[in-house]
This record gives sequence, structure tokens and C-alpha cells, in this order.
Amino acid sequence: MKSNGVEYVQLAHNEWVDGKSRTKVVHGFGRKDRLDQEALKRLISSISRFLAPDDAASVQQDLGLETPFEFLGAKEYGGTFLLNGLWERLGIGRVLRKLAGEREFGVDVERLLFALVAQRALAPGSKLAAESWVNDVAFVDGLPVVEVQQLYRAMDFLLAAHDDIQREVFWSVKNLFNLEVDLIFVDTTSTYFEIEGEDADGDGEEAEAADTEATAGLRKRGYSKDSRADLAQAVLGFAVTRDGIPVRCWVWPGNTVDVSVVEEVKKDLNDWKLGRVIMVMDTGFNSAENRRTLQGAGDAFIIGEKMRLGRDGTLPEALTRAGRYKTLANGLRVKEVIINQGSVAARRFVVVHNPEQAERDAMKRNDIIAEAERRLTGLGDLTGKSHTKAVCDLRAHKVFGRYLRELKSGALKVDKAKIAAEAKLDGKYLISTSDEHLSVEDVVLGYKQLHEIERVNRDLKHTVDVRPVYHRRGDRIKAHVLLCWLALLLIRIAENESGESWHQLKKVLRPLLVAEHQTQHGVISQTNKLTAEQKRVLDGLNLKAPKRYLAIPTPKKG
Repeated sequence: MKSNGVEYVQLAHNEWVDGKSRTKVVHGFGRKDRLDQEALKRLISSISRFLAPDDAASVQQDLGLETPFEFLGAKEYGGTFLLNGLWERLGIGRVLRKLAGEREFGVDVERLLFALVAQRALAPGSKLAAESWVNDVAFVDGLPVVEVQQLYRAMDFLLAAHDDIQREVFWSVKNLFNLEVDLIFVDTTSTYFEIEGEDADGDGEEAEAADTEATAGLRKRGYSKDSRADLAQAVLGFAVTRDGIPVRCWVWPGNTVDVSVVEEVKKDLNDWKLGRVIMVMDTGFNSAENRRTLQGAGDAFIIGEKMRLGRDGTLPEALTRAGRYKTLANGLRVKEVIINQGSVAARRFVVVHNPEQAERDAMKRNDIIAEAERRLTGLGDLTGKSHTKAVCDLRAHKVFGRYLRELKSGALKVDKAKIAAEAKLDGKYLISTSDEHLSVEDVVLGYKQLHEIERVNRDLKHTVDVRPVYHRRGDRIKAHVLLCWLALLLIRIAENESGESWHQLKKVLRPLLVAEHQTQHGVISQTNKLTAEQKRVLDGLNLKAPKRYLAIPTPKKG
């Protein structure tokens, strides 16, 4: 509308009155040159609510109006939220920030290391996989995106500060959970390395370092507990509390034997000034020198003993001594034996007999003997005949051959004396200790708990997936193991505190997501509501529920 040369803007519509179309003004917006543009946009936006969603979005986009939001995607949050809560509760984040603060970094190294540890616990993979996991799959507080080279820099820091980190984390965990560290269980395992692949340390410069002396010194051929002796190996060691919490880790060359690592383990733990510690180890660590080392500084040991000595399998003296067995509450039968009592060479042994295991041992041996007899029958009558390859193979067989003996005629026969001797060992194992004051029950139960570290070794390979390791450099291999240790530490504490397996915890928390929406003012990050089961898990771990809105942009001023 024009009046006196000035244009006005009105909202009008035509209606029929007395058979004629007449214009009716609904609202006047005032002079055209003084229009309130924002008011018009709000009106259009309000009217567009009555359009189909796609049409409304098209109109608003054409006019440059703000859309309510655009869904960008969602990331998994439950697992990283739980792990981050424990990470901070244990003081690991504080320790890393403190140590990193003494160095200059262009990135938040604490967040990078948390992301690597969380990935090992939730979705084990290479460092290249970790980059895409953070960027596309998992929501990590304080780390929206990451580049693979930043992850390698964080690993370098972890290795450089690992002594301080392990010590600080240990005391933080011990004090928070009041851990009993009078018994420390130590065991080793081995793992193998793929030195060709997508994540072979990430860049050409480091790849050229693959054959340096330091690298070659770690990846050695040796006995493989994974039955992969064809690949380069490394030996991993863990110290575990009676609660199953891994508190220290070590990495040695693949040809390292158990009996050669005790002095280093003892020295490292002594540096923590733990007071009197009883080290619990299996038979692989048993040697006179190791026993002396373990008794240093007033400490003691509980250690497994071999049931057979020498090539002829002679029984240790402690197993041949007569004595009465005592039955414990858990059904185990135990007998204490002191050798060379009253002399400086005196040693204290405990013979343990598990009746249920004895039945299983007997059944297994009977099956082996039955199969050995079947194979003997298949050889036919060997009297006066020269040995065939089949005869030699059966005699040398590591399972069946131990129960066979060769007659002067060259024939093979089941060795009944050997069977009777083996039957006396069914369900038995032998332990020794240097502590004169520990009760027999404490000695037996302490050694029986060695299965906790065996469980750590299983989780190391099947939960955080330590193998194969796609690293060429020895220092990166050690850093990789340190990440696995931190992941296991968080996993075990989560399991102990909640009473549920890590597999179940991941299943419960996986549906907790963070959705991101783009608005005109920025990105809004919102979590979905907790389920009753998720709330129960977080309450059990003394963790507060996550915020519903993790990011809310400030509205732009017009």
C-alpha cells in the first residue's frame, strides 16, 4: 500500500461480503523502509509449523531462517563415561596432568592417553583404528577429534614417565580401595608381534628404526606360550594383588626365562617401600638364587615346587615324608613338612591334596592308558621283529610314551609301576614358603589365589587384545603394554566394585549415546536418559549420572 509516496506493508486477505470480494487487513507491519525483519522471520517460522516437515525445512532454508535443529549423528558414550569416571576417581587423570605439566605439549596428552586406554578396553585395535574410533564412533569428553601422530606422541610420553605413573597410580589405587598388598602375585606370559602391517609405527622415519639394536633387543625368538614360536616374542610380567588388581607391569625380550627376572621385580617393588611383602610365584621362578632374592630386606615368599626332579622323575623329599593330612574348610587336604629342621638349610613345605582334582587326574590317565593299549594292539606281535617307525613314534610320544616300557625283546608294554607311581600324585601339588609364622591355611590359600594373575593373563590376550602388536620399535611395544595394563586396571576395578563381568558391563552401557544437533547458534550435544540398569551400575561404582546436555551453544545476538 502506498500513501503520500510512502510504501506500507500489510498482511491482508480477501473475503466475500455481500457477494463481493473485499480486502481485509489482518496486520500492519508499518513503513516498508522501517520493517522489523526479525519479526517477519519469526512469523514465517511460526507459520511453517503447519507445513510438512520437509516443506517447512525447505522454506526456512530458502529464506535463511533458523531451523530448529539438524541431526548430525550419535556416538557411543556409556563405556567411555564409565571408564572416565573411574579414571578420575582413581586419580590417574590428575597424575598424568601433573606429570605432563612439567613438559611442553601442543595437545592434551592426558586426554589422548585416556582415549587409547578406553579403546583397548572397549574396542581393541591399532593406533590407526583408534583415530577413527575417537573421530567417528566413541564420544570422549574433552577430545572431539584426534590425529594418529598425536597418539604416538602420547605413547612416547607414557613410556618416558612410566615409572612415576605406575608408582603414583599404585598408591592412589591402594589408598582409595584400601588394597591389601602383603601378598603380591607375580607371573609372566609371552606375546608375539606382527612387524609388517598398517600400523607399523605410523611413519617412515620410525619404520627405518625397526632394526635398531634397541628394537632387536626386545623382539627375540623364544619359548612362546601362544604356540607362535615362528614370530618375534616379548615376555610380559604382571604383579597382582590378592584382589586381582594389576599394580605393576614389565616387558622383557622374548628369550627371557622366568628365573632371571626376579631380582628386577623385587627391586622395583622395594622402591615403592611397601613394607613387608610376601611374593607368590609359580614353579617357573623357583631357584635357589631367586629364593634368596625374594627373602631380601626381610620379605618372604610362597612358591610352587616341581613334583618330579631330574630326568628320572624322582620325587622331592617332601613328598616322600610320612605325616597326617588336615582337611581345610574348602575340602583341600594339607600336610606340613619341614626338611633339615633346626639347620640353616631348613625349608618349610606344604603338600596339598585336592580330592576332586585327584578324581579328574585318574580319569584322564585312564583314558590315556586305554588309548595307548589300543595303539599297542594295532602294532601287532613284535616278537623277533625289527622296530618300525610306528613303534618308535609310539615309544617317543610325549603323552602315551610316558606309560610304556620296552622289553628286552623289543616289544612295548604298559608300565604298571609307572602308573602306580603317578597315581600317588593325583590331585597333589607342592608349595614351599620362607615364612615360619604363616599358618598352613594362609600358605595354601595364598598360593591358590595365583589363579587371579592367570586370569589377568587371559584377559590381557582376550579382552584388551595385547596381541598381535603392530609396532616395530621396542619403546612403542613397551608403551603398548602399559596401555593394556591401565585398561586392565580399570576393568578389574569395575568388575570388583560392580560384581559383574566386563562383558556384561559393556552390554548394559552400550545403549547410552550422545546425539549431536546442529543449530544456527552451534552444536548441541545431548545424552539419552539412563535406564534403571545403567543407573544401578553407575551407583555401584560411585559414579554420578552423566549430564543430559554436554554442550549448549550461546544464542547469537541479532
